[in-house]
Amino acid sequence: MQAKTLRPRVEALEELLRSCTVCPKDCGNDRIAGEIAACYSGRLPVVSSYTAHFGEEPCLSGTRGAGNIFFGNCNLRCVYCQNHQISQTWKEQKANEVSHERLAEMMLELQSRGCHNVGFISPTHFAPQMARTILLAAEQGFNLPIVYNTNAYDSVAVLRLLDGIVDIYLPDLKYADAAAGFQYSKVRDYPTFARAAIKEMHRQMGSKLNFDAGGLLKRGLLIRLLVLPNDIAGLEENLRWIREELGPQTAVSLMAQYYPTHKAATDPRYILLSRRTSEREWFEAAALLEDLGIEEGFMQEYESASHYYRPDFTDKEKPFKDIRDFQ
Repeated sequence: MQAKTLRPRVEALEELLRSCTVCPKDCGNDRIAGEIAACYSGRLPVVSSYTAHFGEEPCLSGTRGAGNIFFGNCNLRCVYCQNHQISQTWKEQKANEVSHERLAEMMLELQSRGCHNVGFISPTHFAPQMARTILLAAEQGFNLPIVYNTNAYDSVAVLRLLDGIVDIYLPDLKYADAAAGFQYSKVRDYPTFARAAIKEMHRQMGSKLNFDAGGLLKRGLLIRLLVLPNDIAGLEENLRWIREELGPQTAVSLMAQYYPTHKAATDPRYILLSRRTSEREWFEAAALLEDLGIEEGFMQEYESASHYYRPDFTDKEKPFKDIRDFQ
């Protein structure tokens, strides 16, 4: 997208910060004036870290890594968050505020290091700041695909403004049940908002993943589903929704990396999440892909994910296989 087209989108997104409606919480706080929103975020982006990352799906990591930028804070409060040290420690994360110009420098540095794309991790609450930064970086020669790696508790209005700015949507679809979303991630009506957001992503991208000659993803929608113990995610219902509303060619990424951490590891209120996903639960989840006719995407190998997957995964061995390898 050219700068003259991008700039009005950026300004429209930034206007949403004046009475914050950037995510479905719609807290209404004036982040431009210095107020802190419900996600504990203000005017400037918070960046915990940025790095070449090799633990994503193969079409994103490639041989030189996905250029991931990890935002601090979050609009969810997942009790099992594997990145809770940066997503739920807003007082500490305040020290990681950066200017838009500095964030653009990070993007350009990742490009200069040979990363295949730049992915913004948990970008929802900083979508306007992300867009401003993309504009600044583009004016300095940035030209990699942009990955929007989100929990899917997104505003459809915001996503419409990101149409043409984001190249790859990588949303989670966490729960099929609103009560589970409230109990375990502390937000209301998660399935309603997440499904509406993903439908908008699909409207923009369609079902087809677009790869380059080397197998790297350049454009598309890839929906991640984390297999939780005791089927708290409602996996079959979510997969049926994807098949029926978006089509069986819509790509999914089935993930086995769950382990109990944060409050799920110690708080008896979350005892159903206090253990790893069992091998039986994992293979039952994997079987659903074939049973429901899901045709495209990736899945983690259970043994690989259970033994060495962690949030800061940098090993160049990739724990994902093409779904079609298992059918």
